Amino acid sequence: MNFVLVGQPNCGKSTIFNYVVGYKSVASNFPGITVEFTKGEVEIKDTKVNVIDLPGTYSLQTSDEAESVAVKFILESELKEYSNLIINIIDASVLSRSLELTLQLLELKKPMIVVLNMIDEAERKGIKIDEKKLSGILGVPVVKSIGRKGIGVYELFETAFDNFEKVPQTRNISYPAIIEKTIRLISTTLAENHINKNKNYRFLCIKLFEKDESVKKFLKDNLKKESYKKIEEYISTMEKMLEAESDYLISSARHSTSIDIFEETSTVGKREKKDFRSKIDDVLMHPLYGYISLAVILYLSFWIIFKIGNILEPLFIDNIEYLTGYMAQLFGESTFLYSVSNGIITGFGGGLGIVIPYLVPFFILLSFLEDTGYLARIAYLTDNMMHRIGLHGLSVVPMIFGYGCTVPAILATRIMKSPRDKFLTATLTTLVPCSARMTVIFGLVGFFISIKAAIMIYVINIIVIGLLGKIISKVLPEVSPGLVMEIPKYHLPSLKSILNKTWFRLKEFVYIALPLLIVGSIILEVINHFEWSDSINNFLSPFTNGLLGLPVAVGVTLLFGIMRKELALILLFSAIGTYNVLEVMTLTQIFSFTVFVTFYIPCLATFAALAKELKYKKAVAIMLLSILLATFLALIFRIIGFFL
Repeated sequence: MNFVLVGQPNCGKSTIFNYVVGYKSVASNFPGITVEFTKGEVEIKDTKVNVIDLPGTYSLQTSDEAESVAVKFILESELKEYSNLIINIIDASVLSRSLELTLQLLELKKPMIVVLNMIDEAERKGIKIDEKKLSGILGVPVVKSIGRKGIGVYELFETAFDNFEKVPQTRNISYPAIIEKTIRLISTTLAENHINKNKNYRFLCIKLFEKDESVKKFLKDNLKKESYKKIEEYISTMEKMLEAESDYLISSARHSTSIDIFEETSTVGKREKKDFRSKIDDVLMHPLYGYISLAVILYLSFWIIFKIGNILEPLFIDNIEYLTGYMAQLFGESTFLYSVSNGIITGFGGGLGIVIPYLVPFFILLSFLEDTGYLARIAYLTDNMMHRIGLHGLSVVPMIFGYGCTVPAILATRIMKSPRDKFLTATLTTLVPCSARMTVIFGLVGFFISIKAAIMIYVINIIVIGLLGKIISKVLPEVSPGLVMEIPKYHLPSLKSILNKTWFRLKEFVYIALPLLIVGSIILEVINHFEWSDSINNFLSPFTNGLLGLPVAVGVTLLFGIMRKELALILLFSAIGTYNVLEVMTLTQIFSFTVFVTFYIPCLATFAALAKELKYKKAVAIMLLSILLATFLALIFRIIGFFL
């Protein structure tokens, strides 16, 4: 059994998915958060069922790369005749708009149920929906739910289970007579060619009217040339008679039917008085106060992260130094066994002591901003600024994600329709300080210099991204369209949701980064034990020491930092032989080192994501650009520090 969750962006699909499957995907109060579909497994009535969470899509007609993941999955399931049940999740507070996708899904003639999610939001707006009447009109079961509270979630999956093999008795949308005649003519041609065992010719006809490339290709491959040409002539004749494109005619009819169904099944009464959420937006979305609020919120977020990290970091470091001293006494500092054990302690303890104090509060705050709905408002507020550097407003979305992790941020660039915008957005996104680089910024500059100096790096980063974006936009000129974006409702996220999401993101560090930190630390200690590090550092010294003015010992750490940015910081302690960096490096060197790490080569995982989305040549070009930019900036701050 396959249950496929389909719905428009921000309808609560991933929230429901995570409620029953567990945190396999990040569910956020942010449109378009799911880029690729996620699969999980649940057990219903002693039967295992696959649950598939598709990216949000407004329609089965789309040119959007992110939405096309969902559309491609649905169409392939139909053309290849897979056994799926569709769970169409609807934001009940915008029922009329949501029904347009529902009507498209009903044309598949697949087992299906409709879920009126966020029913509490609909009632708050004064909308009361008669789900039994709606079910009678659509011909499929309709259930109500409040996904974020878990209300109605189990009932909807039980309903889906009970209706898995029931083909819905849905009514067809009534199109103008000439369209219906064309559908009959094309259906006859398809039947003569024995296309599709389930004989859902009407669906294939409608997809042809919508100019769907995958269906056109399918029919070209499976029809005789003369038959396909005949179908094209039918459509061309219809368009000439109605003086309109076929896709426009179909969309118009579906839109009209959605409104009719809404009016037939819903009553709109007096909505609740303007609640506090609307009043919050009067400030947070204000043309002036909105930007002031944004600056204050971001500053407070960084201040909280720094304060928590500043309190916790010494607790870890003191214990690590105690263990290191104990191992030195136990094995002797010159022994190989001490080097290995010290590498384990330094890597594990450094990972916990430097990363955890900053990473955990950062992920908690990021999850809170996402789930409340404020992250979408940041995108809205920064849209004008993005256009000033020649970018599409949607570029804000992956760049905001980049503050968490650059890899999903790069994957999110597929929402960009222009190849030029996609390349430019991906280039700038690699420069956004991810959570790994954040640990370097706060663990070094924030801890050893000041919180103001750490925040200054973020300010510098924004300025550099703006200037570089402007320069590349001049080199690759193109007019970027405006941003049309759904602003989600404010929600007060549950503590369970925030903690689950924090762990979902943190476990990547625990399972992937921490072992790398430990292995990298052991390798570095072994290199030091056999005195190989001097050769590597001396080879890199013309660059690290000669050009950037950094201690010779940091050369090895920069190489390891390409694997994971945290390694550059954790292994720095091993390389210089102390946790008190100020004993070895000046304030200028600490600042220059951090600036270089912030901007230079993205980690290997990010490079792989770039190669996947943009191909290897562009990925290499972005990598070389980041090295040049990091070197230039580090050199500038070395010169500034020299005169201070």
